[in-house]
Amino acid sequence: MTPWTDRAGRFSLLKTTVLAGLCLPALLLALAAAQGPLVPAGSPSLLGARPITEAIHETGDWAIRFLFISLAITPLRRIANWPKLIMVRRMVGLAALFYALAHLFLYTWDMKFDVVRVALEIVQRFYLTIGFVALLGLVALGSTSTDAAIRRLGRNWGRLHRIVYVIGVLAAFHFFIQSKADVYEPTLMAGLFFLLMLYRLAHWQGFELKSPWVLIGLACLAGLATAATEYAWYGLATGIPPGRVLAANLQFAFSIRPSWWVLATGLAVALIAYARPYFGKPDAASGRRRTARVAA
Repeated sequence: MTPWTDRAGRFSLLKTTVLAGLCLPALLLALAAAQGPLVPAGSPSLLGARPITEAIHETGDWAIRFLFISLAITPLRRIANWPKLIMVRRMVGLAALFYALAHLFLYTWDMKFDVVRVALEIVQRFYLTIGFVALLGLVALGSTSTDAAIRRLGRNWGRLHRIVYVIGVLAAFHFFIQSKADVYEPTLMAGLFFLLMLYRLAHWQGFELKSPWVLIGLACLAGLATAATEYAWYGLATGIPPGRVLAANLQFAFSIRPSWWVLATGLAVALIAYARPYFGKPDAASGRRRTARVAA
């Protein structure tokens, strides 16, 4: 089975499109790096004045984004009744691992490949320690993502892969700490992680994720949690008065705060659930309920 075919060996437009999207950030980064030496003296590079540092940040950002996208696949598959979406979950997870490894490689490059110095930095700097532990977790998941590993581990495979939630927390925390004062995107990513975890918690508690009202409630909770996280971070980690940050969430003159984007994302998912019965095939459970009503 290739990355662009399904298990039956047929060409899959979904997998091919996702594969192209996963490769695009790396391609753009490579093109920007190749453009660097061609820039005339005094002209700005696409990667800025410190291209390796910018590349380190870009690969790390995409690693977290793809990690969270992989976590979004299962709830979105349930909500949108799109079973085929599961075909790309492994691919997206491996992309997160690839970008995380590239993140570490570029950091080592920036340190002139002084492995001892890199190791000392990881041990001495807390945010690097957290990031490295998250990377080790991704390596463990990636190395056991094959069909052979799934068969060999049996039920233990599912237990092992639940550490992805811990990895998500560590990755978000690493993102927060290394961002220092400007935590707009880390807050946004943390809020989306809250939303994904609320979907899973609701499913585990038996709530119907196909209900738009349940999804609207979860969207509101995730938005509030995002605003509270931003408020707490500025209150604990910076000198910026957190009250100003909280007030900024109610003003739209300059920017839309992450909490509103998280709320909007959750409401968009609720809209998908609302529109789902009007498009495509009904799910098996709905079909059984309708059959039971007709028989009665």
